[in-house]
Amino acid sequence: MDVLIQSTPFLGIFGLLVAYGIHVAIERQPAGTDVMREIAGQIRVGAMAFLRREYTVLVFFVVLVALLLGIFLRIEMAYAFVGGALCSVSAGYFGMRAATSANVRTAEAARTSGQRRALLTAFHGGAVMGVSVASLGLIGLGVFFHLFGRPGTANIINGFAMGASSIALFARVGGGIYTKAADVGADLVGKVEAGIPEDDPRNPGVIADNVGDNVGDVAGMGADIFESYVGAIIATVAIGATLLPAGLGMLKATDAVEAESIRTILMSLPLVLAGLGLVASFLGIASMKILKGLSPASALRYSTFIAAGVFLVFSLWVIRTHDVNNNVFWAVFFGTIGGILIGLITEYYTSGSPVRRICASSKTGPATNIISGLSIGFESSALPVVAICLVIFVSNSVAGLYGIGIAAVGMLASATVTGVLLALMMANAGGAWDNAKKAIEKGEVAGEKKGTDAHKAAVVGDTVGDPFKDTSAPAMNILIKLMSIVSLVIAPLLI
Repeated sequence: MDVLIQSTPFLGIFGLLVAYGIHVAIERQPAGTDVMREIAGQIRVGAMAFLRREYTVLVFFVVLVALLLGIFLRIEMAYAFVGGALCSVSAGYFGMRAATSANVRTAEAARTSGQRRALLTAFHGGAVMGVSVASLGLIGLGVFFHLFGRPGTANIINGFAMGASSIALFARVGGGIYTKAADVGADLVGKVEAGIPEDDPRNPGVIADNVGDNVGDVAGMGADIFESYVGAIIATVAIGATLLPAGLGMLKATDAVEAESIRTILMSLPLVLAGLGLVASFLGIASMKILKGLSPASALRYSTFIAAGVFLVFSLWVIRTHDVNNNVFWAVFFGTIGGILIGLITEYYTSGSPVRRICASSKTGPATNIISGLSIGFESSALPVVAICLVIFVSNSVAGLYGIGIAAVGMLASATVTGVLLALMMANAGGAWDNAKKAIEKGEVAGEKKGTDAHKAAVVGDTVGDPFKDTSAPAMNILIKLMSIVSLVIAPLLI
């Protein structure tokens, strides 16, 4: 285990090199006509200007909180906080650079080469973000775990998660508010009042809308994913560091293993599994070369299945070869399956028959569209919550509290079920409203098209759904996790 944990930061560095290589390959692809390059340039300039302004403001917040942590807790905690904030900012920046480069090249690939080439370009643009998030997490956590990864000092690493969560809250919500202000304004003026197509160059709000898509759905999402990633790892490290002897005993493969030896292994395991997950992701990315002939949704789905399968094989190998009880693997297994199921359920509610129900309700006006969207949103939250509860129950049954952490569900505090329900409802309802509007615009609803009363009702629903899925739901998700991390960080002041 020592060799694996020490190699984690180097694996993260290798991951950043892979991400850079993918980015360079994207940059070498044709960027289209002069007009396409001009528009893409305007979007990129606007997006980078937003990031510069946002990060300039956040510097003061990071410095202030770091000072408070250094004064009232430990200076090492302040360093960890700053490290988490810097890595979170970097994740958003790298994702933004890749997205604003890949978007116009995806359009050109679709125009000249068709769906397969466009899918690969778009997928690789997103892969830069995904690989960067995991790699930065491994580098940051690997370094701080090397310095403080012992039972008496592991709480210092909580500062890293707090820094990541703080930046994510500002980046996701700030970017989300900007993008929805631009998106809603452009939609209402262009589609409803002027009756012109979406992204029509005659609409001055279109560039701002596209800038918003990048700052909210790329940079903000990157910071959001980063804090979720490191939060799950650090939560499990914290549980491993504080397990009582009885808890350690149930997680040993044999009684011959000493208690403190298994504690060290359990603290290291989540970080090692994260590193192996990055390797599995490389294979998932490579599989897209084979899957590109499928529909985009199917290709993305199967690449996820491949990466998950490889990750589970790696996990079983590590657990069986390091004196850890096999029950820990089952916690990892059910956590992985639960995550996949939640993704499939979300896909169904945002692209399956529930979307057609919203389309049908649009024929009778905005009121029924909104009622239908809200009801589907609430309905869509039921099965994911059931899946989360089952994963928690099974993981706790086989491996205790540590099992819940290693399953990456990580519910650390004060029953956040209400927040989870609302966040899922708003995210799924917003996606369903959006896709219902698009279905009418594409002529998939009999007798309806762009400009009809049903379409106008669907636009109203989409306008309600946009801040649901891109501002309110992400804010609630991040706030829940930030509250948990802050509780861990300030615990020494309260005990």
